[in-house]
Amino acid sequence: MTLLRLPACIALVVLTLAASSVAQEKEKHIKRADLPTAVQKAVDAQAQGATVKGFSQEEENGQTYYEVEMIVNGYTKDVLMDPTGAVVEVEEEVALDALPGAVKDGLQARAGRGKLVKVESLTKHDKLVAYEAQVRTSGKKSEVQVGPDGKPLDHEE
Repeated sequence: MTLLRLPACIALVVLTLAASSVAQEKEKHIKRADLPTAVQKAVDAQAQGATVKGFSQEEENGQTYYEVEMIVNGYTKDVLMDPTGAVVEVEEEVALDALPGAVKDGLQARAGRGKLVKVESLTKHDKLVAYEAQVRTSGKKSEVQVGPDGKPLDHEE
């Protein structure tokens, strides 16, 4: 009976490895020198007063983007840019006690009995579009999002 399960286990391992390699192809860590000149200049402007942790190149819907990961005043900040250096998206960690009440209540309602571990604001094209929280429930991690008003979103950002 164990021999019958072996091919299924092998297939599962192969599929898992294939899926993880596809995910890695979409985002790869790069060095600052690999950034286009325009992105390097934008990074200089965005990273003033920050500690840069790293860079990555991402492919999304056939478009290439560059991300800089930083720490600003003890909080994470990830800035996604297009090849011209234009900022497309910013994910910035927000202290729980600094959240508007409606946002904190909305995130907690979506988290249920889970504990809000880390919250980030999500800004796209200079407009705050959502808050996203990492949630821990019985040792398992998940994410929830709400709009800037604390209400559930029609679609995930």
